[in-house]
Amino acid sequence: MAYHAIAKSAITLSLLMGLMACQPTVEPSPPVPPINEMKIAHLSQGDESSFEAIRSTFADRNPGYDIVYHADQKALPEADGPLVVFIQEGGGTATINGENSSKFSVGDILMLQAGDQVETDSLFSALVFTVPEIAPDNIPAFVRPDWDMNITDTPGGCATETNAYRRILLTWLDKVGPYSFHAINAHRVRIMDSFSHYHPVEGGFDEFYLVQMVLPGAKILTSSQVDLIENPTGIEKGQAKGLIQATPLKVGDLVYLPRGTMHRGVGGVLAQVITIPGFVPGSEIGVDHHLKKINDLLSLDGKAALPFNESASKEAVIK
Repeated sequence: MAYHAIAKSAITLSLLMGLMACQPTVEPSPPVPPINEMKIAHLSQGDESSFEAIRSTFADRNPGYDIVYHADQKALPEADGPLVVFIQEGGGTATINGENSSKFSVGDILMLQAGDQVETDSLFSALVFTVPEIAPDNIPAFVRPDWDMNITDTPGGCATETNAYRRILLTWLDKVGPYSFHAINAHRVRIMDSFSHYHPVEGGFDEFYLVQMVLPGAKILTSSQVDLIENPTGIEKGQAKGLIQATPLKVGDLVYLPRGTMHRGVGGVLAQVITIPGFVPGSEIGVDHHLKKINDLLSLDGKAALPFNESASKEAVIK
């Protein structure tokens, strides 16, 4: 009896192994990027696939919004709703509906309503946002940060130095700038060494860097692992190594920073910083004090140390 049971088991096992061998090999699925992972598109190089990846993710996360990039144009299609146009290349004279004319240049914004038609006397490229709200009447059609006397340097945020170039074009709070609009905010800023921070998934905002000038070596530091950063005592040395990524920046780059993504600009970059829906007060959560603590706890120094902003590391920073 024992012999027959063993033989029967051996035959069953053999059949099972044969069946398994006939099954097609299933390749493991590639890891799915977290929704708070930074994305970048090189607009000036015609990087359409990366831009579409940004656009689709952004539009899915923000109902009522969309983006499109128009390169080397002398006119824009008739607006089918409220649009906010960020001039990225070119300059000259622009006319809206054949009557409202103004000079324009890189860094300017055009605020359009449904039915508006823009024509220019020279080629330009622009990043255009569809927004779900009509802008207040006090915001002009042409918002020009370097020419509007109502827009002045306002140090803060990513540029706290006293000689900072930081022009707030569209703001959340009336006390911060002349043009308040909650659907979208923007400030044009020169970033030398910002503090490391993120915007919370709940109650925060998505952010874009539209890069317009850079110094050699300028880059953005990012991390999609804020949960680890905010738990310094739970991090091991092996985890710390890949905690922060450094991405070089070039003129024409569009950087997308979804809610929950830690980021810090360093090295000298002039960017139009755009947020959806806007710079909600209390939604810039600093983490430099956590990064410093991780270095201290794991005795990380030299190239192994996590980069952090020294002045922002002394205590928790929330703006």
